Amino acid sequence: MDERIGRMKQVAEKGDIDGFYNLIQEDVKCLEYIDEFPFVDTPLHTAASAGNIPVAMEMMRLKPSFARKPNRDGFSPIDLALLNGHAEMVHQLLHVDQDLVRVRGKGNMTPLHHVAKRNDQLDLLNEFMSICPDSITDLTAQNETALHIALKNDKIKSFKALVGWLASSWSQNALDYERKILNWKDEEGNTVLHIAVSKKQTEAVKHLFAWSSEVDIKIKNKEGKTAWGILQTQTQVDNSDMRKILIRVGASKDSSITTDSSYAHYLRPPKCRLLEKIRTNYARQMTTISDDKRNALLVVAALLITVTYQAALSPPGGLKPADKDSCDTPCAESSLIIHSQANGPSRANGPSPDNGPSPGNGTFVIVANLLGTIAFKMFLFANSVTFLISNSVTILLIPDGYIGWMLSGTQAFLWACYIVSFDAITVYPWSLIIGVSICTALYLILLQAFSVWTRVRSRRHGLGLRGLPIRLQEKIILMKKQKPSSDAGVV
Repeated sequence: MDERIGRMKQVAEKGDIDGFYNLIQEDVKCLEYIDEFPFVDTPLHTAASAGNIPVAMEMMRLKPSFARKPNRDGFSPIDLALLNGHAEMVHQLLHVDQDLVRVRGKGNMTPLHHVAKRNDQLDLLNEFMSICPDSITDLTAQNETALHIALKNDKIKSFKALVGWLASSWSQNALDYERKILNWKDEEGNTVLHIAVSKKQTEAVKHLFAWSSEVDIKIKNKEGKTAWGILQTQTQVDNSDMRKILIRVGASKDSSITTDSSYAHYLRPPKCRLLEKIRTNYARQMTTISDDKRNALLVVAALLITVTYQAALSPPGGLKPADKDSCDTPCAESSLIIHSQANGPSRANGPSPDNGPSPGNGTFVIVANLLGTIAFKMFLFANSVTFLISNSVTILLIPDGYIGWMLSGTQAFLWACYIVSFDAITVYPWSLIIGVSICTALYLILLQAFSVWTRVRSRRHGLGLRGLPIRLQEKIILMKKQKPSSDAGVV
């Protein structure tokens, strides 16, 4: 049997497909026998090393499991194709199975890690990231990302390409990946900024800050040094350019600041106990809201907003032409005159409806029929409160990000439209309307600030709104969604 395996490797190396099938005819279970070994050089390994695409594609069709099997050196077929410079072979393998981007080999290295060690395969680097953006989170046995590997091997082009991709990616988790990967620590506690400074790679540091604002300059490695601290120890070399870059981003000011751990803030009493309690209760409430429940609440809030806004346009009791009896105060009467002058006569000729003021002399506006009654005041108060609370719920429930902020901003404009609608049917004094508008605008601004502050505070301390550390929370989510064949990376 070992002799037939040797002959199969020979035909795979030569690319002789007919010879391969001749061997299959001699022993139809030959491939199954090879697949039983946990570490073995399969015919696919041989074909990938030699760059024989036809044989490799035939093997992928007959035995897809060969593509993930490591040989005795710990390399998968795609690893061997990369190490031997067969880029077209890599393209063909990925065309058959895109998940091969995350196949782990010796040292927990993936194909992305192997490509990051070179400067002449940027096209493959781009293809890997396009096919599987999540591969950027894969770690080696030394807890290194692809960016760590590129810098440690002085491959500045690969490092620049990875940083540029992270900062410009539109993938679903792009922002989280940018923040995590650029600040990820290897087994020595060094981020990519630490490594770039220690290796005096000024070009890499400049590129890093030019592309991203998510780099944390306060992070310390296991030796207790920030990037600025490492730079201060380099007294025998000219590092003036790098020094200027770090000073410009404020690294020198934060050199003495110790970065808090995920739970260090629990050791300090809150500065404002009431505000912290409100934030905690809000965060706890958010933990009970699933996506389906969030959607249902948003639908209910939207319906309430619609109903209350429509009530402002068509109040109970209907509308009628205003007269002096509708004015509760002298200010309201003067407001009525201003409204009348601004709106002009409602009719060119003839008496006004409902025996109201004559347009020939008296101009008039349309107001609520029940204006001035206790029932209308109760309706006005209840309707306005419902409208405001519905807007508040919408602000707190919509997702974070630019689109969420834009939607939150529209709430203020919607409230302005609501006030104008009520002003048109109530002719209340402008001083009252302006006062209510200012108070409402301040309330909505503070509410939005509170929502953003809660998210930022939780993110800063490594906690998500689910109450768990972000790494643990995402690991749980990943375990639920992950395919059995894929491996987790940065979580």
